[in-house]
Amino acid sequence: MLRRDEIEEGEARRTNASMGLIVILLLAIAGVLLMRELRIKGQIEDCLMQGRRNCVPIDVPTRNPD
Repeated sequence: MLRRDEIEEGEARRTNASMGLIVILLLAIAGVLLMRELRIKGQIEDCLMQGRRNCVPIDVPTRNPD
């Protein structure tokens, strides 16, 4: 039979392990998003370094004919 202290210790370990996993997943997601953003910025910079002027499309709102 397990003692109450051993049960609480096991629950605390599982909680700590779960929190650690969540932190690692959040860091991995943040890393992927950061790398994606840096890749896009790098592509724009490469385009500008080639002397092009149409590297970033400009969104022009459409006018409603009233």
